[in-house]
Amino acid sequence: MKKGLMIALAAVLVVVFVGLALVTGGGSQNSACAATAANADAAGAHDAIDGYSGDQLVNAAAIMNAGAALGVDVQGQTIAVMTAMGESTLKNIDYGDKAGPDSRGLFQQRDTWGTLAQRMNPTQAATFFYQRLLKVPNWQTMTPTLAAHAVQINRDPNHYAKFFDAATAVVTGLSGGSAACAAGVSGDAQALAKHIVDLTNQGKIAWLSPTHFPEVQAIADGKPKQNCNVDTRILQVITIATKTFQSIGISDVNRLCTGQRPGAGNLSAHVVNGGGHAVDFYAFDGTPTTGADANAIKLLRALGPVMPDNSGTGQVQCRAKAGSSIDLPMKQFDDSCNHVHVQVDPKGDEPMKLTSGGDN
Repeated sequence: MKKGLMIALAAVLVVVFVGLALVTGGGSQNSACAATAANADAAGAHDAIDGYSGDQLVNAAAIMNAGAALGVDVQGQTIAVMTAMGESTLKNIDYGDKAGPDSRGLFQQRDTWGTLAQRMNPTQAATFFYQRLLKVPNWQTMTPTLAAHAVQINRDPNHYAKFFDAATAVVTGLSGGSAACAAGVSGDAQALAKHIVDLTNQGKIAWLSPTHFPEVQAIADGKPKQNCNVDTRILQVITIATKTFQSIGISDVNRLCTGQRPGAGNLSAHVVNGGGHAVDFYAFDGTPTTGADANAIKLLRALGPVMPDNSGTGQVQCRAKAGSSIDLPMKQFDDSCNHVHVQVDPKGDEPMKLTSGGDN
C-alpha cells in the first residue's frame, strides 16, 4: 500500500514538473521585474559582492543604468552584467586577445561595434550590447548564457553560465536589494489573491497539494474563512516570487485549515494565530528547490530588504552545507532541504517594507 502511494505521488510530481517546464520553456531564467537603476557614485564604495569591488561595481552600475534608460528589465540587466563579467571581469580593459586583437572595453567589442572611444565608454558599450540583445528573437525565454552568446557569438555558448549567480548578486546588491520585483505590489488582500488565482489558472503557479489553493480562492472571492485565511504579507511574498520567476510551485500555506502538522507542528507559522503566516515554495521555473540553489538565493535576496521585522526563512543548514550561505535581515533556521520556507511574525502586523507604487 505504501509503495503504491509513493508511486502515485511520484507520478503527480512528474506531471507538475513537466507542466512547469512547458510553461517556462525548459527552465529559463525569465523575470518580470521592472528595470532598476543603481547609484554609480555609491557603487565604488560598496562592500565587495561575490569578489567584485571598486571600479568593477562602478562599471556594473553603468551597465545597469544603461539598461534602465532603455527600459530593459532586471533579467536583461543581469544578462548584461553577466556578459561583462565573462568578457572583462567588469574591468574596462584597453586590449584584446588572440581571437579578437581589436576587442576593447567591458564587453570586448570589436571595431565593427563602434569607435574606440565609444567601446571604451561603459555606458555606450552597454547600450550597444542592449541594442543587439533586444533584437534577438525571444531572448527573454532563452537561458541567460545563450542570450548572451546570441549577441557576443562566443566560441563556447555556455561560457557565461558560471557568472550568472554573481551577476544576480551584483544587480541585487547595487539596486539595494530592490526589489524591483517588489515595486508596485499591492497591499489589498483580495486584489493580491485574485492575481494569484489568475496566475494559477494560467499555469504559472502550481500547487503541490490542491487543499491550499482554496484558501487563496476564498480571499479572491471576498469570503475568507476563519482559520483558513492567508496573511496579506504572505500573499505579497507569493506575488514577489511570481515577479521574480516565470513560474513557481507552492506546497504549504495555512496548515491550520488543512490539518497538516509536519515540521514545527502547532508552533509553525503555518498554524499559529489562525495560520497562514508562512509559505513554502517547492519549485522555481520548473526546477525543484533545495533551499540552497541559485533560485532560492535569488528569491531570498529579493525578499530580504522588504520583509517586516521578525520575519524568517528556513533551510539555513542546507545553504551552509552547500556553501551558499547568505546574510539576510531576517532570522534563518533549520528546515528540510526540499523547499524554501518564508514566514512573517504570526503575532505581529508590521507591513512589508515595499518600494513606492504599492499600497502598503
